[in-house]
Amino acid sequence: MTTTPSFTTSASLDPGRNEPFELGQVQWVRRFGEGDRPGLACGYWHVNPAEAPEPFNLVMEADEAIHIIDGHLRIEVEGGGTYDLTAGGAASFNKGARTRWAVLAPTVEFFVYS
Repeated sequence: MTTTPSFTTSASLDPGRNEPFELGQVQWVRRFGEGDRPGLACGYWHVNPAEAPEPFNLVMEADEAIHIIDGHLRIEVEGGGTYDLTAGGAASFNKGARTRWAVLAPTVEFFVYS
């Protein structure tokens, strides 16, 4: 089996490319399935406190790494700690992790699902 390397780029955040997401909006850099990689995706997630006025539970459906570009999230990990992530902060979660998220300020997060 031969595979052809491919890549996708996004030069900058572009609110005009945002799409509705489960919560907030997303600007995809790489969608699931591109490059014959069904479990790999990444993009920018945009969310504000008005869209998530209360903390919400989230079970991680894939391994996920995040980097906060701007904003403030508080993430509580079941059986672990509570983390306040602001600009420059990063975290990584294993598939199946049970978490509780609070959006404390308008936030832009770069994420990678794998």
